[in-house]
Amino acid sequence: MSTAEPPVHTIVLEGKRRWGALIALALGVAMIILDATVVNVAIPTIVKDLNLTTNDAEWITAAYSLVFASLLILSGRLADRFGRRLIFIIGVFTFVAASVLVAASGNAVELIGARALQGLGGALMLPSSLSIINAVFVGKARAAAFAVWGATIGGMAALGPLVGGWLTTYASWHWAFLINLPIGILVLVGVFAFVPETKDTSSVSGTDVPGILLSTLGLLGVVFALIEGQRYGWFMSNAPFKLFGMTWDGGLSPAFVAGAAGLICLIALYVVEKRRLQAGRAVVFDLNLFKIRSFGAGNAVALIVSLGEFGLLFALPLFLQSVRGYDALQTGVILLALALGSFVASGAGAALAQRVGPVRVLQIGMGLEAIGIIGLGFMISTTVTGWALAPWLFCYGMGVGFATAQLTGVILSEVPVAQSGQASAMQSTARQVGAAIGTAILGTTLLIGLGINVANQLQDRGVPSAAADQITQVVQSSAGTAIPSLASQPDGQALVEGASQGFADATTWVAWTAAFFVLLGLLTTFLLPRNAARVKAEGYDAPGE
Repeated sequence: MSTAEPPVHTIVLEGKRRWGALIALALGVAMIILDATVVNVAIPTIVKDLNLTTNDAEWITAAYSLVFASLLILSGRLADRFGRRLIFIIGVFTFVAASVLVAASGNAVELIGARALQGLGGALMLPSSLSIINAVFVGKARAAAFAVWGATIGGMAALGPLVGGWLTTYASWHWAFLINLPIGILVLVGVFAFVPETKDTSSVSGTDVPGILLSTLGLLGVVFALIEGQRYGWFMSNAPFKLFGMTWDGGLSPAFVAGAAGLICLIALYVVEKRRLQAGRAVVFDLNLFKIRSFGAGNAVALIVSLGEFGLLFALPLFLQSVRGYDALQTGVILLALALGSFVASGAGAALAQRVGPVRVLQIGMGLEAIGIIGLGFMISTTVTGWALAPWLFCYGMGVGFATAQLTGVILSEVPVAQSGQASAMQSTARQVGAAIGTAILGTTLLIGLGINVANQLQDRGVPSAAADQITQVVQSSAGTAIPSLASQPDGQALVEGASQGFADATTWVAWTAAFFVLLGLLTTFLLPRNAARVKAEGYDAPGE
């Protein structure tokens, strides 16, 4: 494995300008993450207001995720070639315009199309924001910038349900998207005022059309399979697939076909890119970056830890609302503890990394994540309160704040600045694919847990097997939201108690599974070079530090 000296920077921000640039970039990232979580809270209201079908509602999220994940590598290469600041600005304009279109949508086609356009904007923004930080920050300022970037992701993921719940409850679902307009204007003002343009001026000229097509189609197919496999079947079709008037019903599952086609495209991408590199031609992604130990091992860590890092946030809000009876706004307030932990970690992470090294801080962070998740697993019950969960959520959030920032810094530490766009895109892609796999695994874990635990709890309370199986199917299909309505059935109290305890047990299963993946990611960090991303005092700090 090769190692490299710290990258040579030709543009270094200093003084107040660098912090103005960081605020603008972090605010842009916050807008992406906030929107991705706000929409989950707003969907029930949107469905009711626009009279959407269940299939329409599912595509509101899927359209964004598919476009976002499949275009990250392409957008990273575009940022390196045409300018990271330029691509970021185009992304902001696209994202804000799409947000306005979402708010103005009057039917499913308009809404889903606008959400896909939002995914394009987010894909242009996320890797370019990170590559700008990698290119124009050095030394202690670079470590602090990564800490802020990482805390923004962790904090906004937790703040999203709170903001979405408040806007949906006290304004309207339209404002859950229109809020991006003033935020986007502030981001653009900051970028034009403080962020310089950087690009790769040394790369081979030309366009890698086969690489662009193969990477986009490959990721599109794989991510679609991971997101939709549970719904449409992992191998054989178990539900009709409908999109824009077309229906796929029966035979092989569309998720299986898409996943297989995606894998074939990614294998072909590897072959094509390797040959183009050997021939000295332009590539959409330089495979030689994986020869850098911190980059290759770091992306493996990113993918593995993403399997479980935010997995519990998928099941916990459902548990809090279906079993504990909290509304969306109250659930958001409870999850605020996670955001606070993430922000606290961002303030302490950079200084701690200077003392013990970024890899050690990464490991501390992932250890805190595991402790927080395991603690939540033990605390979950039908009587637990938000106050009882808060300390473990705070611990979990601190872990996310430490780990996200330091892992990003480690992955990019030895990557040449000229290639920071595609390197940033790859680490974002690793996280997105990991999160998609994790959601599929943890979603399946929740459904299996509900199927076993709800039925057992109901039968323990004297409910006949046939009735217990029927109620279990209702709880599974509604993701627990039907539990309160069971009170109106004969012997309703026993039904609610049994279903609630079964849901609590299933959520605990999800916690154990998520903790396993985080601990596996922690073990993988020992493949990283010990001194990756450690700042050297001589000649590597930005002027004016």
